[in-house]
Amino acid sequence: MIVLTARGCCTDSQWDEVFQELEKEFARRNSLDENSRIRKETITKQYTPLHRDVYTLQQKFFTQEFLNLVEVCKNSSSFNSRLKSLVRDACPGKLLYYIPVFTAEFCGKLMEELINFEKAPCPKGRPNTMNNYGILINELGMDSFLNNLREEYLAPVCTVLFPDWCGTSGLDSHKAFTVTYKLGEDEDLNYHFDNAEVTLNFCLGQNFSGGQLYFGNMYDMPVDMSLCTTTPNRPLMGILHRGRQRHGALPITSGERYNLIIWMRSSSVRSAMCPMCKRKPVLVRADGFGDGFKQVAMAGSHNQN
Repeated sequence: MIVLTARGCCTDSQWDEVFQELEKEFARRNSLDENSRIRKETITKQYTPLHRDVYTLQQKFFTQEFLNLVEVCKNSSSFNSRLKSLVRDACPGKLLYYIPVFTAEFCGKLMEELINFEKAPCPKGRPNTMNNYGILINELGMDSFLNNLREEYLAPVCTVLFPDWCGTSGLDSHKAFTVTYKLGEDEDLNYHFDNAEVTLNFCLGQNFSGGQLYFGNMYDMPVDMSLCTTTPNRPLMGILHRGRQRHGALPITSGERYNLIIWMRSSSVRSAMCPMCKRKPVLVRADGFGDGFKQVAMAGSHNQN
């Protein structure tokens, strides 16, 4: 408090307001899981899906190129020549890969489902504090779809491409959501890093211009030393990257862009060091994935799932 005042961040008369804002934010975060559970129950009762088949993962949803990539990764322990022929560098030298996960037919049906849900008179949780438009996929009832996608398809690929970020536990949890960009709403995304070890950012489509992604260095390098490289947001194409690599999105200039974001997490990696504060976490009990921390016994602390 004294340090922040000395640096001109707050005057003495502003601290009451600051503390009120902090208390409000603590209350919001503490109620996230319970509010999400209530919304999900309400959605299950009130919402009638437009395309019920997209809620159950099927192999026909994937491109053959992606299936080939998964097969090679399941039988590989390192980045070999065959694997190199199946992935495309999004930004050479930055460990960013283009992967065409889903077919155009599936993306079209999923888009119709998302738009139909957005129009429905149901409660909707938004992805995070940076994205005001989008849908939390688990609240829509796609838990089984996402678990199978991560465990059977994405995790084997990530284990080979990003072995240092999968840990001994592998990628054992996730958070998945959609984001929407259009003029007059969310148009861009500020420079940041994800609360994830590996992120899949898949562009579902629509017609748009602008909105290129830009990537810098990892989160532990000073921002003023980070050199950024831009790469297109290609419809029907995903970008797989380390979650803690700083990145952002330039403004969209026309149309509408929908992206499916999957934050994949490794409990063994983050239980050793919190990805946000960079310290060893003191774990507390939580329902569900608990931001990817695994329930473990720790002296002098509580447990978190």
